[in-house]
Amino acid sequence: MDTNDTSKNQTQSKAEYNKKLSTSLDSNIALFKEIFAKDDTLRIRNIQNQYQNSIRCSTIFIDGMVSNDYISKNIIRPILNADLSKDNPENIFYKLLNQILPSSDVKESNDISEIINCIIGGDTILIVDHSSSALIIDSKDFKVRAIDEPTSEKALRGSKEGFTESLMINLSLIRRRAKSTNLKFQFRRIGEETNTNICLCYMEGKVQDKILNELITRLDQINIDSLIDSEYIQEMIQDAPLSPFETVGSTERPDVVVGKILEGRIAILVDGTPFALTVPFLFVEYFQTGEDYYNNYLFMSFNRIIRIIGFIFTVSVPALYISIVTYNQEMIPTNLLLSIYAARENVPLPTILEAILMIFSFEVLREAGTRLPSDLGEAISIVGALVLGQAAVDARLVSAPMVIIVAITGIVGLLNIKIVGATIFLRFIFLILSAFLGIYGYLFGVIGFIVYLMSLRSFGVNYMNTVGSFSSESITDSPIRAPWWYLSLHNYKISVKGRIKGKNR
Repeated sequence: MDTNDTSKNQTQSKAEYNKKLSTSLDSNIALFKEIFAKDDTLRIRNIQNQYQNSIRCSTIFIDGMVSNDYISKNIIRPILNADLSKDNPENIFYKLLNQILPSSDVKESNDISEIINCIIGGDTILIVDHSSSALIIDSKDFKVRAIDEPTSEKALRGSKEGFTESLMINLSLIRRRAKSTNLKFQFRRIGEETNTNICLCYMEGKVQDKILNELITRLDQINIDSLIDSEYIQEMIQDAPLSPFETVGSTERPDVVVGKILEGRIAILVDGTPFALTVPFLFVEYFQTGEDYYNNYLFMSFNRIIRIIGFIFTVSVPALYISIVTYNQEMIPTNLLLSIYAARENVPLPTILEAILMIFSFEVLREAGTRLPSDLGEAISIVGALVLGQAAVDARLVSAPMVIIVAITGIVGLLNIKIVGATIFLRFIFLILSAFLGIYGYLFGVIGFIVYLMSLRSFGVNYMNTVGSFSSESITDSPIRAPWWYLSLHNYKISVKGRIKGKNR
């Protein structure tokens, strides 16, 4: 189908949505058949009251999205069996709404767009002869994945529940943990074709109005045909879309989301995906996990420091090795230098190409292990690393010290899975700078990296907020996790400095 045909169909579809229901049951049925033409999942069930044949109505729903048993017992049967012999067919609509239908969620609507969205979403529509409105009855019953532990954020201690693809189930997981009337849910729809439900979750009285209003403004500006995953929203609302560092957080854990909401952040949940977004997102959150708050504070503070050191190592070790071996040999002991040069004897590649080749090979193995089934992926990762590394050293393609350096780099890089994309980018930047300028190139790269992070904002909040600050609130939940008798979520506030002027481009 060419572009002209597509735009013509979209224009025709919008024109149909602008139509209004008539008082004729047959005309309304014809309208829905026209809108859902060539859709064999549409079901229309005509109902006629047994006590008065002039009372006619029809149910309209999508097969597979509803509970057929619920429709039979709570919609069709009451209408068939109700004694309506003394009622006027023109006034039966409100009697059905208020007295006959036992469903707990029934509402009236004459908005054809809303009615169609409800049909697609799994509701049942009841249209009655002589009425220009329809009843929308909640009858959803489609299969969803059971609640289980999220695979991307496993924890030894703490909640084992993770978000699913059902928006309402995810909201219930949040509500169970924050039983407060200040917890607010705001729904919106995004996507011209998918009409995907999203929900903003925040704690009134803790969230800052500047941040909430800015988020709503950015969401309202989204113009997209389809919304399948929360990543679509993340890329469209984040402050620095070209940056390797995320300014919008994501998680599968409801306990983590509730903790961030209690700190004044806003969560964005999207129907059809288990990943929730949180804003604002700060750099220090890369090194925090939900499990930090469920175990002994001394041990978890040590683990958090290990993660920070691991990030520094994974982006710095290859660059420092290149700079020292190539330019700054005086920085290491003579015996160690001689050992390195002896291991590099007969290796044909320059040190920089050797490092790039090994790091690239490690990333290929990591990606292959991620995409393959779990058992097969683990086997390939281990066997590939051992066999290829040993074979490369024996064949004198790379030196043994380079294999050790890349192994250390890869292992410590796995301490922070969420920042893996940014670490790969930084690793190569530092590597290239060190190859040309030695240790000075590495130092220039570090300075530029810090200045760049300081310039980032997440919804008006300094991306490096709490980093470099020596206040008690900043230190007790940034590099370390203070004990609960000292740490209070109520004392933690996100500061917005200056005006929010939109996204940093």
